Amino acid sequence: MQSLRTRLLQRVQIKQGWGCYGYCTVRVLDPGQPTAYSHPELLKEGEITPRISCEEYISRRKRLLELLPKNTVAIIASAPVKMMTDVVPYTFRQDADYLYITGCQQPDGIAVLGHDIGLCMFMPEPSIHDVTWQGHIAGVHEALHSFKADQAFPMSKLNEMLPRIIQGSSGLYHNVKTSTPVYKDLEAFQKAYYDGKVKDLSVYTHDLRWLKSPAEISLMRDSTSVACQALLQTMLHSKVYPHERMLAAKIEYECKMRGAQRMAFNPVVGGGANASVIHYSRNDQKVKDGDLVLMDIGCELHGYVSDLTRTWPPSGRFSSAHVELYNLILETSKECLKLCRPGISIREIHNHSVEMLHTGLKQIGILKGDRSSYQKYHQLNPTNIGHYLGMDVHDCSSISNDRPLKPGVIITIEPGIYIPTVFNCPERYHGVGIRIEDDVLITDSGYEVLTGSMPKEINHIESLLNNYSHLSEPDFLRTATSS
Repeated sequence: MQSLRTRLLQRVQIKQGWGCYGYCTVRVLDPGQPTAYSHPELLKEGEITPRISCEEYISRRKRLLELLPKNTVAIIASAPVKMMTDVVPYTFRQDADYLYITGCQQPDGIAVLGHDIGLCMFMPEPSIHDVTWQGHIAGVHEALHSFKADQAFPMSKLNEMLPRIIQGSSGLYHNVKTSTPVYKDLEAFQKAYYDGKVKDLSVYTHDLRWLKSPAEISLMRDSTSVACQALLQTMLHSKVYPHERMLAAKIEYECKMRGAQRMAFNPVVGGGANASVIHYSRNDQKVKDGDLVLMDIGCELHGYVSDLTRTWPPSGRFSSAHVELYNLILETSKECLKLCRPGISIREIHNHSVEMLHTGLKQIGILKGDRSSYQKYHQLNPTNIGHYLGMDVHDCSSISNDRPLKPGVIITIEPGIYIPTVFNCPERYHGVGIRIEDDVLITDSGYEVLTGSMPKEINHIESLLNNYSHLSEPDFLRTATSS
């Protein structure tokens, strides 16, 4: 018994996380983010991030190299850690380009991609203090074995090695939005910059990210599915708890319970006249009986985001004025969706939406048929009909809205109307904001509405609210919503 006790208590020196001693008898790879070993429910063997294989990451690097001019080098820095206070960081989110190329979800790294060097990653060198407070952090070993870099070095080697790489190249491309003094202050970079040899890399990375692979489309389908399920639950919740703050909390809870890592952006929950503020974010008022609430929400699932908007009356009934405007927005949505196909551009769809909405608003009596009607229309809707969607909410911003769409592109279609309380129109329309937003995959034969499971017909919404909402509320919530 004593011998058995000794063996059980004996310290077993094994490398847990490729470098940290522990007492486990199983070797577990921990590169500071989920792996097939640590999270088999999320990743399969051979995947660097959920559903994105090692082969796909390597293919992305090769395709980027094919786009880069001969003898040029790309420098891609990870996103920086942003601080809320002097000691409290905001939740970290990786830069989309860095994640797309490396698969690394952690800060403080710099990737260099070149025709002669392949992918070279400069990685942080965590101290014992860092590991104690933050957990394991990916380093050189993880760059080579987990992220499949061709070369990897500690960050302390960057000042020695990167200048030689820069000097041996004929031009540089870098991610302007995450550029950091760590490499920008290097004399070699400064010289290349003043010689006009430094350009923005996004012209190439956005071109790659614009077309989604089958694995990416699968992730986008699930991201939009999570958002639809969560928004439906929140819609049902709204009849009993008609408060912007509570609906914002509900949507985040429902998204995260379904697997989302975070919200794609701060939810817009605008009740009444707040819905006419396009990116309203205070979310601090009770929704008055008879008013509409506009919710623009999205979640992020393993690096891919959704973006969805619905507008409804928590009371369960649209007013006659609401019905007039809502039906105009709904018909515009349907007609714009029919236009989605390879070869058409977002700009062309947008122009069609402007004509439909402008004509409809004149017929309703909100706009007059004079020369200034288009100018006044743009006061009521200064937004575009949609944008590209993927790893970022407004994805691939360097891609023009005039580019013809192709199969594999994902866009939003989001007609809306936002009438200020002081606008010169019949009073019953004052302060009304309505938007219907769907996420749309362009296919070989046309389109697929990824958010099609979320109701948007008036009769469907009213039926859901009046027949399937919660029937009672706890006293403490009743008190909170009435305050």
